Amino acid sequence: MTATAVRQRLRRLQAEGCVDRRTTSSGRGRPGHHYFVTDHGRRQLGENYEELAVVLWRELKNISNPDVRAAILSRVQDVLVQKYGAEVDGRTILGRLRQLRTALGRCGFDVEVDDSGEVPVLRENNCPYHDLASDDRSICELEQRVFEKVLGSNMILKHRCLDGHHCCEFAPVESELVALGSGAITTERKESEG
Repeated sequence: MTATAVRQRLRRLQAEGCVDRRTTSSGRGRPGHHYFVTDHGRRQLGENYEELAVVLWRELKNISNPDVRAAILSRVQDVLVQKYGAEVDGRTILGRLRQLRTALGRCGFDVEVDDSGEVPVLRENNCPYHDLASDDRSICELEQRVFEKVLGSNMILKHRCLDGHHCCEFAPVESELVALGSGAITTERKESEG
């Protein structure tokens, strides 16, 4: 790499908040610049837990005592419900889906809510657990149960990236929406459009 390329790269990393610079003077001549990784940069470097997650999931699934395994999975589910559901309190399923989308987005998920059809859909544009799910699809079921608890509604997993779809889609069970009344969706649509 040339010196110019290094300087350009350092400027870009500074602009992203990943690197900062201290200027020091040794008396005579040009001041020196010392670059260091910021806390934000350290977090960016250290956020790839994918391999650790895969190993932990495999080991969890290999626990021979089914009661212990179930207790740990239940606790994992509870922690995720608490994390994602802390801000989900909407009056309608559509409102709660939108709040869940926001909570997941804060955690780095690429998620959207599509309410253009008869039933609103929570769409994950990339599978957040792809490596885990390709090894053991029960992670998808865990995520579905988490969403059900957060949303207070049974959900179906309509599409999965692992099955060749471009996204993972979760939708409330239609019969429950009928029981809630069609106003549960349409009233909120009108409020958001108006």
